Amino acid sequence: MTIGRSSARAFAVFAAPAAFLLSTPAFADLGRPAPWQLGFQEAASPIMRQIDDFHNFLLVLSGLITFFVLGLLIYVALRFNSRANPTPSKTSHHTLIEVAWSVVPILILVVVAIPSFRLLFAQYDFPKADLTVKAIGSQWYWSYEYPDHGDLTFDAVLLEDDELKPGQPRLLATDNDVVVPVNRNIHILVTATDVLHSWAVPAFGVKTDAVPGRIVRTWFRAEKTGVYYGQCSELCGQKHAYMPIAVRVVSDADFEIWLKQAKQDFASAPSRRAKLRRSAELTRAPGHGR
Repeated sequence: MTIGRSSARAFAVFAAPAAFLLSTPAFADLGRPAPWQLGFQEAASPIMRQIDDFHNFLLVLSGLITFFVLGLLIYVALRFNSRANPTPSKTSHHTLIEVAWSVVPILILVVVAIPSFRLLFAQYDFPKADLTVKAIGSQWYWSYEYPDHGDLTFDAVLLEDDELKPGQPRLLATDNDVVVPVNRNIHILVTATDVLHSWAVPAFGVKTDAVPGRIVRTWFRAEKTGVYYGQCSELCGQKHAYMPIAVRVVSDADFEIWLKQAKQDFASAPSRRAKLRRSAELTRAPGHGR
């Protein structure tokens, strides 16, 4: 049996989206967006898994409501058109229907509210911290401090195209990664030096504003090793999209090795923020510039 040109074209129109939606390699990247990606990145923390489950639940619920309303519209159009129902009903009130359209939306909201409140509680129920990292947003880079480990501080600046190493994503990789141990509760203290920024890592389900003069706290527990990328998610200036975030999750042993090396490397290389602060102090010093 041969298929006509119009039939083949119609088959292609419907088969191509189906094949695309059912294909999984485009969604295989961990910790970074994938080309033609639909939906969230693969979850790498308990909070992100809850966000993913809640999102999928809402999609199913809204889909059921949409098909139910569509079915009612089709039924009304077929059952009560002038041809099928030449003598229209004069009914003006129907107690059962009026109660239903008031009660059912309330029940739907209750069904949505229960997992929503559970997720909010999990996000703001901070477990005991195994490690604390302070993230400071500046125009246009991030600085990081490890207050649990002395004066360890460094900047994380976007890598230019000619600085990228194989496997590093463009516009997401930084010269210095935030390094944390796997399966540990990491508290992130977020603030800013100039304007509003936003520290966000999608795979962890973390996104919080960085406000000058204020410290905002969030947390995550990465369950898989690897490098996870995010970006500043606040309109903080002309280069706000060029403030990437790279978090490298490693084993406990590798973290101790990195920590030892980082204390040596960054001790002799003051951060950009420290340089700016020192420059400002010199500018304010008596007699400067005379």
